[in-house]
Amino acid sequence: MDNQIFTKKEAIGTFGKLPEERTTEEMIHYGIVNIDKPKGPTSHQTSDYVKKILHIDKAGHSGTLDPQVSGVQPVALGKATRIVQFLLTAPKEYVCVMHLHKDVEEAKVHEIVKQFIGKIKQLPPVKSAIKRQLREREIYEFEILEIEGREVLFRVRCQAGTYIRKLCHDLGQALGAGAHMVELRRTQAGPFTEKDNLITLNDLDDAIHFYRDENNDTFLRHCIQPMEKALKHISKCWIFDTTIQSVTHGRALAIPGISKLENFRKGETVAIMTLKDELVAIGEAMMSGVEINTKDRGIALKISKVFMDAIEKKKEE
Repeated sequence: MDNQIFTKKEAIGTFGKLPEERTTEEMIHYGIVNIDKPKGPTSHQTSDYVKKILHIDKAGHSGTLDPQVSGVQPVALGKATRIVQFLLTAPKEYVCVMHLHKDVEEAKVHEIVKQFIGKIKQLPPVKSAIKRQLREREIYEFEILEIEGREVLFRVRCQAGTYIRKLCHDLGQALGAGAHMVELRRTQAGPFTEKDNLITLNDLDDAIHFYRDENNDTFLRHCIQPMEKALKHISKCWIFDTTIQSVTHGRALAIPGISKLENFRKGETVAIMTLKDELVAIGEAMMSGVEINTKDRGIALKISKVFMDAIEKKKEE
């Protein structure tokens, strides 16, 4: 089981604070907003708007949406921007309107769609940010929601980097009719969905004004989510308070520093957490969770990215 948790030694963390207990100012510089990107601006422009609205130095988005595509666009704030690389590879979900160039029996559309579930080969469009070469992508779910004449409304859940415009084209070819994408909306990016505190740029602008001008942070705290939310799909291990200092200085995590851990595989990316569920660092597993659980010594994880500010000895109890 992927989510099985091994407890090596029970402990209660006293260091830090629960992510939801951070101050509003801390959230502004260390959180994520789930923006409903409008049609028109690029993803980069959208995250730039967020940066200007909140008056912060950095904001980063997770995966590029075409200007004419709307929907879920998580934007990481301040120090949290480095977390977006882990959202880039997370599964995505879209709702799309596809137009068929010829009349096709509904039964045939439903039948051919089944052939596109699983691993498929895609040649990226001419106008794309990557090299044009055939590559494999996986379609996890492909559901026809409605067919009206030549208009087909469908929902697709897929591997990151899947081109939906190309998927429509290839589906049209398979149907022998030709097809193109008319409209596209992203409904999910990793753990962020349309139902999950999705806000507009105007919402965020209103919220920051309520906070700055009226000292009311209720709306803003609804808009900003803890950065740790982005880690939902990443395996985790929890470390003792006494281990935090060495990890924040980039030192490898040894087995004696671990309180509990999920059952991850060797080589997997793992989030290293405090016992209060705050992200300390991201590392690479040097051995499996099972192996770590059965051993008393050895290097468990090699640190690849530190998120928590370095803890100095003088700050320790």
